[in-house]
Amino acid sequence: MRSATLFLELGGIILGLGILGRLAGAVGLTPVPLYLLVGLALGKGGLLPVPTAHDFIANGADIGVVLLLLTLGLEYSGEELLATLRTHAASGIVDLALNGLPGVIVALVYGWGLVPALALAGITAVSSSGIVSKMLADLGRLANRETPAILGILVFEDLAMAVYLPVLTGILAHKALGATALSVVVALTALGVALTLALRIPGAVNRLVFSPNDEVLLLRVFGLALVVAGIADKLQVSAAVGAFLVGIALSGEVAAGARALLTPLRDLFAAVFFVFFGLQTDPRALPGDLPPALCLAAAGILTKFVSGWYAARRSGVGSGGRIRAGTSLIARGEFSIVIAGVAVATGMPSRVTTLAAAYVVILAVAGPIAARLADPWARLVAARARARGDGGRPSGLRRRVT
Repeated sequence: MRSATLFLELGGIILGLGILGRLAGAVGLTPVPLYLLVGLALGKGGLLPVPTAHDFIANGADIGVVLLLLTLGLEYSGEELLATLRTHAASGIVDLALNGLPGVIVALVYGWGLVPALALAGITAVSSSGIVSKMLADLGRLANRETPAILGILVFEDLAMAVYLPVLTGILAHKALGATALSVVVALTALGVALTLALRIPGAVNRLVFSPNDEVLLLRVFGLALVVAGIADKLQVSAAVGAFLVGIALSGEVAAGARALLTPLRDLFAAVFFVFFGLQTDPRALPGDLPPALCLAAAGILTKFVSGWYAARRSGVGSGGRIRAGTSLIARGEFSIVIAGVAVATGMPSRVTTLAAAYVVILAVAGPIAARLADPWARLVAARARARGDGGRPSGLRRRVT
């Protein structure tokens, strides 16, 4: 009887997510905010609680984080990561500092203390790699001149999370300074090992998991990611970072094949992950957190636009491309929710979750809308710049495509 109830609850949830995903695609938006709203409706204080499916959704959410970060790591090779660090390090530092500041300010203004301020800084600082990369593909901007600057910011943020998450976890768990430092050293060592494998012994991990059989390849890559994520979690580094490093270590044909096989699985469990985050949030608390969420969202739109503009300008992109870069980075998503989940799981007030949920919903909707509106604005600005004869570019740089 319990199985029948579980199937009914899960089937209804997944079917509903499929319908909402289709509706979101029809209007050109990411379905992430709708998934969060489904979680709010099904959780404590919601309209239709699902107590039987709760444990399954919780476990599925953990798998969703692993798959999100694994497939993200598969997008980058070791050479690309090092090149990004060299080219976009300055832009990445400006981005993290500028966008983490609003979170710190809100936490201190509300008297929450330094530790919640550190958590909120991470929540507000990091763009959603999943939403942004999908949006660039949907809008046909992957070949644009500003796109390398956008992707450079995203890669730098992802690498910064490999250090930030162990630090945050250690502080939230009230670990001694030495233990927290050890977690960071372990994370950096793991990152170094992954990069070394990818650069110096590129076929090592590939040979371990490669198979011409799709089923075997899927099982090996997914299994390896889960094992490494589990080991990372045991070492208090972060399961998400472990999965990300597995993705980096894979390359070439294996990475391409694994990405194609894992994408449907990732989409399923990522949806479950966003639903679970909504389940943890009491919708009755959202109205009280709406004012700070709106303030954070307004600040987040401005700061991401500035950091995107700055990164594109450093890359010599014209004014139109700078506008597109600034608006493309606005969306927040998976990492913001992962950070909020870590914070609440280690005893931080649940208000952090509700604030993060409201913040992510607002910017996950505003980001794609702003990116679409950027095209006519960019064309207008670029046309005016051409009419002035300066191309909207810094002096000394040759003409760029806008």
